[in-house]
Amino acid sequence: MGIWLPQPDKNPLAHSGAGHRERLRHRLLTGGAEALADYELLEFLLFAGMRQGDTKPIAKALIAHFGSLAAVLNAEPDALMQVKGMGEAGAAALKSVALAARRMARGAVEDKPVLGSWQALIDYLTIDMGHLTRERVRVLYLDARNRLIDDHHVGDGSIDEAAIHPREVIRKAFDLGATALILVHNHPSGNPEPSRADIAITKRIAEAGRLLDVTVHDHVIVGRGSHVSLRAKGLI
Repeated sequence: MGIWLPQPDKNPLAHSGAGHRERLRHRLLTGGAEALADYELLEFLLFAGMRQGDTKPIAKALIAHFGSLAAVLNAEPDALMQVKGMGEAGAAALKSVALAARRMARGAVEDKPVLGSWQALIDYLTIDMGHLTRERVRVLYLDARNRLIDDHHVGDGSIDEAAIHPREVIRKAFDLGATALILVHNHPSGNPEPSRADIAITKRIAEAGRLLDVTVHDHVIVGRGSHVSLRAKGLI
């Protein structure tokens, strides 16, 4: 009768990799908000699109390339796939997380008085626009209880009368039955301080609204991680 000897693992890396994933999962489920470092959280998210293999080098490469976890999650799939080791499945996993975050943030302001949920609105706008590389102009139309009726994407480009017409902004309010609105746009430079054009177009739209009983509550300019309210600055 022979002596049985344990056979070596055919793929010892697979077992060590599985153990690493289990340890990350345990820390995620039992730890607090800071249980995982940014690269580890990204590493965990990549598990969904990469069933086997070590995702740590890819996670670290993504953060090194884009600069931060937020920038990675906001990157376009084509840009993500330029990083070595990233494929469509990994890019889709990260894109789904970014989309879920935006929908959660939007859900926090839907069916609620916007003025009473101001921080939730700012969080939503920052998540949705803070990463954009082009200026985007939006108008949030509100009903008589200041609940969101429509988040209207006016267009992309500098905010002036070539991009946003006061008459059209107010006309759409009538079409929607809105009694108030909030202007929103972003500054890709990251600095949310208003320009002269920002102030001028805001005043024109506010004046048009006053004539037709449509209140312009504010104009919010979103930067990178910060924002400016023209109402708070006394510019409306």
